[in-house]
Amino acid sequence: MRSVRVFRRLLGVERTVIESVELTVEDDEEVVLARVRPDRHARSRCSRCGRRCPRHGSGTEQRRWRTLDLGTVRTFLICDTHRVECVEHGVVVAAVPWARPAAKHTYAFEDTCAWLAAHTPFSVVSRLLRVSWRTVNGIVTRVVADLAGKTDQLDGLRRIGIDEIAHRKGHRYLLVVVDHDTGRLVWAAPGRDSATLERFFDDLGTKRARQLRHVTADGAEWIHTVVAARAKKAKLSLDPFHAVAWATKALDEVRRGLWNELRGKGKAEQAATLKGTRWALVKNPEDLNPDQRGALAQIARTNNGLYRAYLLKEQMRMIFQARGARAVQLLDGWLTWARRSRLPAFVKLAKTIEKYRPLILNTLRSRLSNAKSEATNTHLRVLTRRAYGYHSPEALIAMAMLTRGGLCPDLPDRTAA
Repeated sequence: MRSVRVFRRLLGVERTVIESVELTVEDDEEVVLARVRPDRHARSRCSRCGRRCPRHGSGTEQRRWRTLDLGTVRTFLICDTHRVECVEHGVVVAAVPWARPAAKHTYAFEDTCAWLAAHTPFSVVSRLLRVSWRTVNGIVTRVVADLAGKTDQLDGLRRIGIDEIAHRKGHRYLLVVVDHDTGRLVWAAPGRDSATLERFFDDLGTKRARQLRHVTADGAEWIHTVVAARAKKAKLSLDPFHAVAWATKALDEVRRGLWNELRGKGKAEQAATLKGTRWALVKNPEDLNPDQRGALAQIARTNNGLYRAYLLKEQMRMIFQARGARAVQLLDGWLTWARRSRLPAFVKLAKTIEKYRPLILNTLRSRLSNAKSEATNTHLRVLTRRAYGYHSPEALIAMAMLTRGGLCPDLPDRTAA
């Protein structure tokens, strides 16, 4: 193998002519400078569309790109670039086969940096590759945009989950859309309102919106309104977690109300028996420890109203664990029981559940939940903690698409493990 082919492999370039390679000193540091140029097939092409274009003007400008280190020595590619005139994109700098447009690093360097950013903290990536955090963030954004432009993230959607997550203090939210069939994050944008969701359906398009069959969401009315208007053939399902959470909240409201009532009547000893019983009431029965089981048995003997609220909460859980007609019977029985329970919190909740009954029935039939959306939200919180927060929602979205959207590149010259 000739030395030129060896250096082409070491530098990670293709369709490139290597004119010279030298080891020199810059700012008291040894660096490798490789002078290169595109070969005749890659020369004078538009950096946006890749079309061969006529040269614009006669001037040239020397540019350099950082590539992966050779051993422990920083390595750069140097090339004289010129402008071309594209019929679609106008006058732009000619493309080079080793780097993305406007990038200061090669494909090999950026793909390696993006892969490391998806698996390790930015501080590790910055230290290993000898670049700043800001540079890592810029590379991630550029790589994700490049890969997203080559694949249609919204193609083939049939069942989706819609949810929002607070990504920063001050009520700053992201709206995220997850594909139930693949588990991928397919769309995200800052905001938590109908206008933001309308943007998703604008990107999806009318034809593909008609192909949606199931949409899961929480109880947000603005989500239901937009989905009903833009995806008329989709069945909207209420996430079971939120229905059970409403019942759990109503149960805790009953507990606190009873505790306050007993204290107000001077029955401090009876009120004291309710202290520390919250977890015994809200935890699933199979997760209770012996002390909590004892506390629950004590409540059953001495506080009929509170124990009735506990049973209502448990039946709400059972509704979503049952199947077919049995689940519908449990739901209708729960509604009747809650209305007549003489517990204001559950009487109020019964009205809410009645309102969302069609959505709950869709949930019982499809067996879908927003679990994948919630898992994505948890992943985004981990990303935020790992980076100690992001200055912009776009930076967090880029990292989310890199790690949860299937837009993470493989390491150069390696196949995915």
